[in-house]
Amino acid sequence: MCTLVISRVPGAPWPTVIAANRDEMLDRPWDPPAAHWPTHPGSVGGRDRLAGGTWMAMAGGMVAAVLNRPGSLGPAAGFRSRGELPLAALGHATAGAAAAALDGQDGSAWRPFNLVVADAASAWLLVGDGPGPIAATALPEGVAMITAVGHDEGETARARLHLPRFRAAPHPSPATADAWAALLSATDAEPGAGPRGVLAVLPDRGYGTVSASLVFLPAGDGAPLWLFAPGPAGRARLAPVALARAGVSAQP
Repeated sequence: MCTLVISRVPGAPWPTVIAANRDEMLDRPWDPPAAHWPTHPGSVGGRDRLAGGTWMAMAGGMVAAVLNRPGSLGPAAGFRSRGELPLAALGHATAGAAAAALDGQDGSAWRPFNLVVADAASAWLLVGDGPGPIAATALPEGVAMITAVGHDEGETARARLHLPRFRAAPHPSPATADAWAALLSATDAEPGAGPRGVLAVLPDRGYGTVSASLVFLPAGDGAPLWLFAPGPAGRARLAPVALARAGVSAQP
């Protein structure tokens, strides 16, 4: 179960900050974030080699990330890849425009998904849960956690233990990234919760946290920053993604 935590503080120098772990089968091949898609100029993201899409990508000051919903891990015959959804969202000028364009569309072409789209001004959760329309909801100010169940206020053991920790921490900036990286790398869980209650899933039966990200979206015309680790934060080094190659100014 992947996890995304977003903190929104309008008026802050970095009003939108995202921390995310990608949990996946360890033998599923992938490429680290880069400008992999000539048909999507300006987009930088990690590439799934099997389906060609992405779990998280950025374009300019926007970020989009997709998570599976419960019981829908992996591809299935007859469905389009959910990895195309972040790239489709980034084809719009703002997060709000992307949410408006996807809201109400038929979601039955994909297996169930949670799609987060954010920029410095707003953040949205779009849920496709099988047959029926995609539903877009604005994420509130403050700290929210997205897991397989969607906007998770404590439905899962993971959120019950770890969401209060993020909410208790100060809103981060690049200068204080280590504090959120430490929270993102937590391996403790509620008693009896097992691996599903941790944030950083250590390899177990061929499954685990395969990458971690911290994304900082600035106010005004500043340059965004994406820190990426090819494994759990704290065990793999977080390093800046070269966003300038896709026409975005890289953060020094």
